[in-house]
Amino acid sequence: MVEECIAPGDVDEDKFDRARRIDWLDIDAIARVRVLMVGAGAIGNEVGKNLILSGFKDMTVVDMDRVVHSNLARCLFFSDADAVDRRFKAKIVADSMSALGTDLKVKPIIGTIQEQGEKFIKKFDIVFGCLDNVLARLHVNSQCCFHGVPYIDGAMDGFNGKVQVILPIQGPCLECGMNDSHAKIVEQRFSCTGNDISLFLPKIGAEITTTSIVGAMMVREALKLASGKSEFCINNVIYYSGQRNSLDELDISIQKDCPNHKFER
Repeated sequence: MVEECIAPGDVDEDKFDRARRIDWLDIDAIARVRVLMVGAGAIGNEVGKNLILSGFKDMTVVDMDRVVHSNLARCLFFSDADAVDRRFKAKIVADSMSALGTDLKVKPIIGTIQEQGEKFIKKFDIVFGCLDNVLARLHVNSQCCFHGVPYIDGAMDGFNGKVQVILPIQGPCLECGMNDSHAKIVEQRFSCTGNDISLFLPKIGAEITTTSIVGAMMVREALKLASGKSEFCINNVIYYSGQRNSLDELDISIQKDCPNHKFER
């Protein structure tokens, strides 16, 4: 019997060799997952980079916004030229993600998530919320709950970050954890009627280290879902404090009056 010989460098020829050594991580399943990333700003840049390097190959990026100079300190994929030319974030992020690997399908969509129609989200296996406004996040949350698609939501404020995994029917959704402040913002927005009236919300503090941590945590949860290990996922909401160097889990219950838990499938 002849034993197969493995040359010393053979294991290094597989890009994902080290990841395959994690016994429960299913790289082949990860490559088949259809991912939707809503938002291509600071968190979107980090999530996009991590998705490619983790083995995801089929992604769609939705964002309506253009690059400005204040994006550059937190966004890996944006350049000064992008800000000067006011290029669309979704196109830049999709192109930059594609350049990180081979055999990739990364599609940019320039527009809001609300404009994509009611059946759009059901085409995907996992959805990422990399958004900076409450209304868009609530829309993605409700559509994911309705269509039964797992939703990973991330947010940050200065040195603080938050990650929540929404598994429809199984646990609480984003709206279950909304507080009075969120409701007030929604009420203000809907009270502004007419094309010449808008609601101004001040920008929040942000910096790259917190953005990186939140983006990494979000993709880590997707790796669990794609590998069939949803039991490893965050059950409630994880809050990160860069000032206190801590991670805290806040318990959230399904709210009996939450409209997203009244869907029948």
